[in-house]
Amino acid sequence: MDSSLHIFFFPFMGHGHMRPTIDMAKLFAAKGVKSTIITTLLNEPIISKAIEKSKILGHNIHIQTIPFPSSKAGLPNKCENVDSIPSPEWFPTFCLATKMLQEPLEKLLLEKHPDCIVADMFFPWATGSALKFGIPRLVFHGTCYFSLCAAECMRLYQPFRNVGSGSESFVISNLPGEIKMTRLQIAPFENWEEFDGMAKLMHEVKESELKSFGVVVNSFYELENVYANYYRNVLGRKAWHIGPLPLWNKDVAISIDQHQHVCLKWLDMMKPYSVIYVCHSSMAHFSNSQFREIAMGLEASEQKFIWVVRKSEDEGEEWLPEGFEKRMEGKGMIIRGWAPQVCILEHKAIGAFVTHCGWNSVLECVTAGVPMVTWPMAYEQFYNEKLLSEVLKIGVPVGAKKWIGLVGDKVHWDALEKAVRRIMEGEEIEEMRKRVKVLSELAEKSVEEEGSSYCDLNALIEELNLLRN
Repeated sequence: MDSSLHIFFFPFMGHGHMRPTIDMAKLFAAKGVKSTIITTLLNEPIISKAIEKSKILGHNIHIQTIPFPSSKAGLPNKCENVDSIPSPEWFPTFCLATKMLQEPLEKLLLEKHPDCIVADMFFPWATGSALKFGIPRLVFHGTCYFSLCAAECMRLYQPFRNVGSGSESFVISNLPGEIKMTRLQIAPFENWEEFDGMAKLMHEVKESELKSFGVVVNSFYELENVYANYYRNVLGRKAWHIGPLPLWNKDVAISIDQHQHVCLKWLDMMKPYSVIYVCHSSMAHFSNSQFREIAMGLEASEQKFIWVVRKSEDEGEEWLPEGFEKRMEGKGMIIRGWAPQVCILEHKAIGAFVTHCGWNSVLECVTAGVPMVTWPMAYEQFYNEKLLSEVLKIGVPVGAKKWIGLVGDKVHWDALEKAVRRIMEGEEIEEMRKRVKVLSELAEKSVEEEGSSYCDLNALIEELNLLRN
């Protein structure tokens, strides 16, 4: 009989949630824990490739697939990943469809009886399933302490009810730091007035979190110690920070083909801090007019750039100003599709990153020691922007004012030009760069022996082992 601790890792089927959960499973496996990643058939190849090197190293890591009847759930056939939904409007349908995974998951829990399940926040029903079999459930949100605290203070105190208009600012009650927001910047389902669709799901997420064993956070104490303390001591949550997750797996995460990408050879020819990197979420659905605004802003800024877009060659160039690519030869590079983001951010030529403020990208940026131009769009990204620009002071807001989901608020070219110039050649950039470099060093130390994340990880494993006995 296998005597090692056995943990199920159950990521939400979307790139931004799968990636850190796979990193987490690899981390626990490297610590001698038997790690099983639960996913659907069409997502299995992505995970299989990601854990290849861990398996070669002899780590006890596996994949278990369960069926996902997408067509029965009203989704397009073979739609098993949120990145493949036809448009953002399908997101609530996809989330609700994942409820159909409960029965096959419970069969696995009965059959394998793991010692713990780490399930994504979008599976609120997983807490009930775990309790049914006497198994502790850990919640993974995929974000930071700051955003978890901000969202909970919004839920508890509803400070947005005290303002008359959407653009009038209010202070998030009881949250350390006097953080101001507007109603326009919070998600529609955060007003806690309606309980259907996404609002109902988010209510269930909160309820299930309160009944769960605890929360794992992809962050490190030194980055947001005030909010780590607030989350655990004031809000009373049981939580462990074990990030930045990519740092634990750094030696096995970067492949040879990533190092040989053409953009890195281009960067080798550039001066230190001379290039701005622009990349939004793989789920972002910008209009062609917004793409043109970005192009005009980059050109007007007169900075060298690498710009990653989810466009293919056969989509033509209507989404770009006429003659843009020709004018930008030698000054900028457009990458259509995938780019080796970690390698790009760690390159000495990169001076800043224009980001949608998704937490994975933020952590990669902090780890690489790169300041950011913040362009939040959806989810908790407006909270993340506040952490970066107002608390840590390592980000410059581009001026997105409204939570519009994956389409994003319209940002004009001159606002982007101004933000890019400010972060590349503004008077405060040297101080900003120093601050983020210090955080980068603290991130590295946090995963080393006796570091804050190292200690929290060991404490979590020890606690789960005690529950078995």
